[in-house]
Amino acid sequence: MKPRASMARGALAALVSLCVIGLGGCSTLSSWMPSWLTEPPSWPSWLSFGANPHKPGPLPALEAKATARVNWQVSLGSKGGPAFAPAVRPDAIYAASPDGVLVSVDPANGTQRWRINTGKPLSAGVGADAVAVAVGTDKGDVLAFDISGKPLWQTKITSEVSGPPKPTDGIVIVWSLDGRIFGLSETDGARKWVYQRPTPPLTVRRYAGGVVTRGGLFTGTPGGKLLGINVATGALAWEGNVATPKGATELERLADITSLPVVEERQVCAAAYLGRVACFDPQRGTPTWSRDFGSLGGLALDNRYLYITDDKGAVQALDKSTGASVWKQDKLAQRFPSGPVVVGDYLGVVDAEGYLHLLDRSDGNLVGRVETDGKAPLSQPATVADAVVWQSVGGNLISASAK
Repeated sequence: MKPRASMARGALAALVSLCVIGLGGCSTLSSWMPSWLTEPPSWPSWLSFGANPHKPGPLPALEAKATARVNWQVSLGSKGGPAFAPAVRPDAIYAASPDGVLVSVDPANGTQRWRINTGKPLSAGVGADAVAVAVGTDKGDVLAFDISGKPLWQTKITSEVSGPPKPTDGIVIVWSLDGRIFGLSETDGARKWVYQRPTPPLTVRRYAGGVVTRGGLFTGTPGGKLLGINVATGALAWEGNVATPKGATELERLADITSLPVVEERQVCAAAYLGRVACFDPQRGTPTWSRDFGSLGGLALDNRYLYITDDKGAVQALDKSTGASVWKQDKLAQRFPSGPVVVGDYLGVVDAEGYLHLLDRSDGNLVGRVETDGKAPLSQPATVADAVVWQSVGGNLISASAK
């Protein structure tokens, strides 16, 4: 097998969480992998593969033009995995940990409004809207609570809950490890619909979930498809081809979409692992443009650019209308940066040692940074008001901002 340039690191790194579909359902290959492969510091750090993937490179020099600061930090107790991302809302931030802890935090100051134990080990992070807060387990249990932390209902799906559920528009959307998407009633957990499609024999284990806007769910699939699904009915409105699997072996043909898409009024964009970035009309699914960048970390948008952390660890800005390259910043590549996030007037990424780095959105220059808890983020950071929030490998929920 002669892999393409990014495959040399990415393919072996993907083995950490590959999912084999067979008679026994879905199981990871990590049981027979050596510890130096199965214990990466975080999901984004899988983008790098070498003799010592745990050791980041040195901090690059910068011309300080911005001030980053930590607003607050809340301990969640046990450490999480790549599936553990907080649910960030303007009025509350919800976070969960594998041991069953679920917390509600004030976004402004980090004050804990409540902390409960769900009574079950959890397999993924939390989803929330103005009505319900939902989590899931590796046994296929979906648990819903009201926004004060009181239990609402519990139901079961066909296999492990593989990412944060998504309560929205009276439906709780849940992704299962066997490739199904469930629409459950937000009121009582009753099954409203199930969407299922064929799954490739070999896939990267996905945790991302999807994005909902104007009654439409946008979610990626193994095999490089982006789907537009009607939230109310579960009907497929359209599917777009982000990346086409290529190669002689199943490993070479990995082209899964492993991060959240980004959506605005005129287009929805997604990135495929070892594949491409592609954008589509959100109503019809008509392709608008695509570029050959693979990514695990995710995408971000502002009024001019689409930002991506590519599969080599470089942060890039593309013209969001055409996909043309605007700038590329690769000085953080050996520090395993997360997916990008807009932080006030700047672009932010969090590295494997927990530093929040600020980039000038116009040219990609490094203009500031702040140290946090010394641990990598578990997933792409999210924004609330002027702050950026993430959950770390160290079991902490962190808020930071820039000026």
